[in-house]
This record gives sequence, structure tokens and C-alpha cells, in this order.
Amino acid sequence: MWRDNRIDEDVAYFYHHDAHGRLTEKDERQIRDGGGYVHHYHYDNRHRLVHYRREQQGITLLESRYLYDPPGRRIGKRVWKSRRTYGEITGNEYIQLSHTPEVTWYGWDGDRLTTTETATQRVQTIYTPGSFTPLIRVETQTAELAKAVRRTLAEKFQQEANVTFPPELVAMVDNLEAELQRGELSAANRAWLAQCGLTPEQIQNQMEPEYTPERTIHLYHCDHRGLPLALVNAEGKADWSAEYDAWGDVLSENNPHNMKQLIRLPGQQYDEETGLYYNRYRYYDPLQGRYITQDPIGGAGGWNLYQYPLNPVSKIDPLGLSAWSDAKSGACTEGICLLFSPFIGPEKFSDPDTAALDALKKINGQSICEDKEFAGLICMDNKKNYFATEANRGEEHESSPFDSPCPGSTVIATYHTHGAYSFGYADDFFSKRDVGVYEYNNVLGYLGTPGGEFKKTDKSGKEFFSKKELTTVCRIHAN
Repeated sequence: MWRDNRIDEDVAYFYHHDAHGRLTEKDERQIRDGGGYVHHYHYDNRHRLVHYRREQQGITLLESRYLYDPPGRRIGKRVWKSRRTYGEITGNEYIQLSHTPEVTWYGWDGDRLTTTETATQRVQTIYTPGSFTPLIRVETQTAELAKAVRRTLAEKFQQEANVTFPPELVAMVDNLEAELQRGELSAANRAWLAQCGLTPEQIQNQMEPEYTPERTIHLYHCDHRGLPLALVNAEGKADWSAEYDAWGDVLSENNPHNMKQLIRLPGQQYDEETGLYYNRYRYYDPLQGRYITQDPIGGAGGWNLYQYPLNPVSKIDPLGLSAWSDAKSGACTEGICLLFSPFIGPEKFSDPDTAALDALKKINGQSICEDKEFAGLICMDNKKNYFATEANRGEEHESSPFDSPCPGSTVIATYHTHGAYSFGYADDFFSKRDVGVYEYNNVLGYLGTPGGEFKKTDKSGKEFFSKKELTTVCRIHAN
């Protein structure tokens, strides 16, 4: 046991924390020439890592600094690496940090990191809709991006004539250029050009050509959690691949093209300089399988403030805040997910009726036992297969199906039960409140009744069918 769940040492390092529970120093146990490495970590007043330094015998070997935007997303980092130099007079060898850092900038779409740009390349990531699972990688060299820079007509005219146009004229020229690019020149702009004694062809010849940069596109092949296993090129061959342990630490990597594939577990970005994974609100240490700072919400997040999901094979933590059961959600349908889904995912069906019937068969008896409503959603994944979210327990005459949301998939319908028969309630029928929910959310509705009826209605309350398919025996289904 460690005090406050802070690990003081393991087989590789000694660890030191400050009064806020943040990792501030990590000392290497390994005996190497020149002494072991010492890692220093510094934070701002919002507990974000802003400065890292690696030393050996008091000499700084590497230093990095991190920059964040107001919502707390990391938008840039600078890394200074050391180099060996020789004294001009003595000829003695010594180590010195480079004066010029390696700079990386980041772009975001909400909480998903979509762009990473360095001095040599820009990498853009397209994700599976509604998830943190990477789908497509687009890599563009900086030299190609520079070729794509072109002047607008307004910029060209002003620079070559050494004049400054008023904003109104810039807007008119920009509009003219946009119409010429579309091949849809308006009558007003034709008249304007005629007044100036110009033809559309003359102006078109002044427009600088568009250049489309050469891009390299790869498809991500991920496991059931969204952890990249391979990058597949247009010929269907893997240009990069890796194997990991259960906590996302790389065990082996095949990287013949020296690609910078930095995405790890969902929401994580590998930092080569620290060995840590940036995880939106915190930094994750894959060697320990835990975070280096405490949970931002404190004890409300659980008794272990450094914990990554205890079962990383089926759960993920894309924001560094709480576990998601995405592997079991049914949203993940690609690659190895297809193989794992029978074991860790929800059962899939070819139509929503069967998915709803399967869900209601499991809970109708328990609903009658407890005389409480149970409810959930019927979802459709990107393969057009249907599954039910886990039913949540409501009250005697009330339930909330949307408390069990469809993760990264389309909501098709709700399903719920009515519990046991109650005096004054028409428990064998859809209520006005039920139909109101369907109409407001534009979904179908399924109902399990205390009489064992399995019912379906549209958003207007029109009933499609009523079948005696469900148990009326008071029993609890064992999942």
C-alpha cells in the first residue's frame, strides 16, 4: 500500500510528489555511464504540466514547455534537445542545449485533437463519427503547404501597384474572383468589368493558379478500444504497426518509414520527450498505467485519484476524467472490434424490433417484481445493425430512456416497461407521456406490459403491433 495512492517507488524509478499530489520528480534506478536520469515536472495553478526537464549529474539533457488555450487544451509545445560540442580553446567535450527548440502546434475539434503541425509536416486526423477512434490520417509536408500559398486578386493588385484598396473595393474584387473560380460571373460584375474596359478573360489570366499539395493518406486499423494497431496505405499494405500491453505501452513497433504515429488509447497523444501520453485534462504514464496528477474533480471521481480504468481491455478514458465503456457500447464496429464484439459488445440484430424484444425479455419480469419502469434506447451502428443500450431503473410510473444514451451511433427508438399493474393506470397501453417523448425526439417506441404484451408505436401513437411475447412472471434476469 502507498500513502494516498501515490507510488513512491517501483523496479525502475523513485517518485516524488508535491502537496497537491502531483508528480514532481522521477529518479532512475538504472546504473548507466554518467549516472541515472532525473526527470523534473512543473505545473501551473490549474495543475497542468507546463515544464519538463531531464537531467544527468546536474546537466540538462532535454527541456520542454507546454502551452494551453483558455478551455485547457494543449495547443503548442517547444522541446530543446542537447548536443555535444567541443571547446574552441581546450577541445574538451561538453553537452549544451540547442538554442532553437523543436516547435509543435495543435488544432482541435472540441475535445478531439485533429491537427499536429511541426516545421516539416502537418498531420490531420479524421475520426469515426461520434467517437475518439481515429479513422483516416492525412499527412502533408510543409514544403507542399508553402506551394499552396497564393495571393488573392486584391492582394496581387495592391502589391504590384503599391496601393491600398478601401475595404469596399477589396470585397468587390474578392467577390469577382470567387465568381470567376466558380465559372458563374454575375451580370453586375460583367457590367463593372465593361465599365473598366476589361474582359473576364483578362482578369482570369491575372489570377494565380491554385496548387493542390501532395498528401499521403493512411487508414487506421484499431483494436476494439480505438488503439491504433496499423496504418494502412492506398495499396493495402501496413506502413506502420505496433503491439501494446493492456495499458497502452508500446511493446514493439514496426516503422520502416519513420512515421510519427503518436495516437495511443482514445484521447491520448504520445510525447516522445517525456514518454507520457497527453490525455486532455491530464498526462498518463503508460509504464504505471495511471495518471501523474490527481483527478480534477477530487474524491467525486473515486477513491483512487490517479486511476485509469481498472479494466483497460474494455474501458477507455479519452478525456482523462472518467471511464467510458465504449468497447461495450456497440459504437465500435471496425477492425478487431468485429472479432471482439461477440464477447465484449452488445448483441447486434438486423432489425430494431428484434433488438427491442431481446432487451424487454431481460427486464420485463424484474420490472413486474419491483413495480418500477425500466428504459433504454435502440441504436443503429454504422453497419446498420441494431442494439439496445443497458436498461436503467426508473420509478413506479416514470422512466428516462435517454439516461442510457446511444454512444457514437444513431437513436432509432426507445424501449421501456410499465412494471406491475397499478390501480388507475392503463398499464397495458402507451401513455400520452410516452407518445409525447416519441414525438419530441422523433423516434419509435417499444413497450413491455405487465400482461406480457410486446408493443410498438410510431411517434404519433399509431400502434404497429401487439404480441404476447414477454414473461409475466416476477423474476430477475441474470445478466
